[in-house]
Amino acid sequence: MKHTKIAELLESDHFLQDFTAKGWVRAFRSNRFIALNDGSTINNLQCVLDFENTPEEILNEINIGAAISVTGTLKESEGKGQRVEIEVKNIEILGTANPEEVKKTILSPKRHTLEKLREQAHLRVRTNTFSAVMRVRSQLSFAVHQYFNQNGFNYVNTPIITGSDAEGAGEMFKVTNFDLNNVPKNEDGSINYKEDFFGKEANLTVSGQLEGETYALGLGQIYTFGPTFRAENSNTSRHLAEFWMIEPEVAFCDLDGNMDLAEDFIKHVINHVLDNCDDDLAFLENRVIQEDKSKPQAERAPMALREKLRFIVDNNFKRVSYTEAIDILKNSKPNKKKKFNYVIEEWGADLQSEHERYLVEKHFKCPVILFDYPANIKAFYMRLNEDGKTVRAMDILFPGIGEIVGGSQREERLDVLQTKMKELGVDEKELWWYLDTRRFGTCVHSGFGLGFERLVLFATGMTNIRDVIPYPRTPKSAEF
Repeated sequence: MKHTKIAELLESDHFLQDFTAKGWVRAFRSNRFIALNDGSTINNLQCVLDFENTPEEILNEINIGAAISVTGTLKESEGKGQRVEIEVKNIEILGTANPEEVKKTILSPKRHTLEKLREQAHLRVRTNTFSAVMRVRSQLSFAVHQYFNQNGFNYVNTPIITGSDAEGAGEMFKVTNFDLNNVPKNEDGSINYKEDFFGKEANLTVSGQLEGETYALGLGQIYTFGPTFRAENSNTSRHLAEFWMIEPEVAFCDLDGNMDLAEDFIKHVINHVLDNCDDDLAFLENRVIQEDKSKPQAERAPMALREKLRFIVDNNFKRVSYTEAIDILKNSKPNKKKKFNYVIEEWGADLQSEHERYLVEKHFKCPVILFDYPANIKAFYMRLNEDGKTVRAMDILFPGIGEIVGGSQREERLDVLQTKMKELGVDEKELWWYLDTRRFGTCVHSGFGLGFERLVLFATGMTNIRDVIPYPRTPKSAEF
């Protein structure tokens, strides 16, 4: 018999009909009640066993972690805690799980720390927390593609191996086919990359933006959604070496249009999970509430998870210039009392996460879009304003995590772009193809990048970015 997803059975009204369900045992009590879960929902299906007529060798194999198939009659449940249950007629053990071995893993029913779960990342999706996080992640991913598809964007796959550094940051993973014990050298002792696979230096991409721009200036509006890599030695709860980026680029769009797009996009994807992930969000919300009980009042989340998400959907984002933000921060209590780790002393300072969170959580108490940043702290491709000292950049700041989106109107004037590249030491010969877009039909265009894991972090209420990606890649850690 074809099996039915547990999520469907829990919602079903087809009582007194027979169904087959397959999944993993979450609990087995009184030799009678099996809590079965197949990953389709956070909720378990109660399967009621007639243990007196079940062979002992089968009963002995119904252990936590085992995979089983049950066939039986769907009934309204008489017990508390569930609406329906299956009265089992037939049970089959599909995959055993030794109870003594299970005790050594995170599948054991006791409470485990998130650190412990990371050590067994291959099993953590079997826990309630991680199955909920990953279902929300999946729905967010679907909503990303849905939004852009509905709004006439073309999905473009930009290179993962690249010769360009979009950010000019230099923190890139090198890609080589050399035998590292016998690397060919030039006469001056430098590495001879001409003999490597690509005939030049190659890296894993930090962003698909530059290639995305070239496609926007032909297709009108595009987006990329793929893996990106940063070789930053940042061992923090907000950084990963491998993460996913969403990067739309739009021709004939200025900074105001870019801010409108980013706000509308974020509201769409968050609204989608509110509409489609209520059980998972309720579980994750309760998890945060329980965790907060052990924290001082000042460190507790000011809003419950779903309330926080609805707040984003229902409120306009506050738009504030960098200059205005610096004035607010300079005159703020934590700055005057030197409570910030990085005290703001003058215009031109690069804002840190603590400053961004102060603006969002303490001052404005809503999402904030900062714009018109100093040119010298932003990338070469951002459009220079008429004042000659600021660029048409924008960052969206969210409570709890600070920057979630970074974007800009791109510099469309060839002469200005070349001057900026020269000032910042960006090699024109390497980016000849990028400059061609300014030679042949240049126009105003804009785009932004959103780190997908930061979005998942916000939507799930998790606090460490390593807990919202299946297998985190961080300094000194590439397990699994």
